[in-house]
Amino acid sequence: MDKAADRVNREIYLAGGCFWGLEKAFEGIGGVVSTECGYVNGDPRFVPDYMLVCSGRYGYREAVKVVYDPELVSLRDLLRCFLFLIDPTQERRQGNDVGIQYQTGVYWTDHDDAQAVREVFGEESPKYPEFHVESGPLTFWSPAEEYHQGYLDRNPEGYCHIPPWKIALLETVLGRKRPFRESRSLFPLCFINPHRFGNHELLQHTLRGA
Repeated sequence: MDKAADRVNREIYLAGGCFWGLEKAFEGIGGVVSTECGYVNGDPRFVPDYMLVCSGRYGYREAVKVVYDPELVSLRDLLRCFLFLIDPTQERRQGNDVGIQYQTGVYWTDHDDAQAVREVFGEESPKYPEFHVESGPLTFWSPAEEYHQGYLDRNPEGYCHIPPWKIALLETVLGRKRPFRESRSLFPLCFINPHRFGNHELLQHTLRGA
């Protein structure tokens, strides 16, 4: 009997600025089943397209739907990965991308996930001088246009506001080729606060010796 087939996957919606880089980072994490770029929690009267979202008039955020196997990776661990990838100190922007559509946030469809989000935010937010990541239930979701899906897989030199070393680090430590639960000895390296530890060359040196 295939026990994996009997497990129930869960989902969480993460807004982290431009969704191209965030999707690329999460699709490489062990335990993540699928990812999809889309638009969350804007005006429900429309089926938004990219131009409507970029107008900033209707409150949509660019986001990634992350479906994961909770037997292989926990929501708390995924949230810590998320906070490692983004800059939680920025409001309505990430890097050079400015606008309400780039507001960071975490949105759940299962009320039981709210507690995990609050606990992780409670633990992590004091580590930053400011913390502007919103959270709440998912009220609207619309998948983005097909050309946004897997964009950086098709365009590896394409734009990404997330530093490439962060994506590479997560894939190295927590990637699909290394079972997630066998990575716990390396796992803390992924959650070094970039405001306290910005020397990624030292991180890479540490990983080479791991």
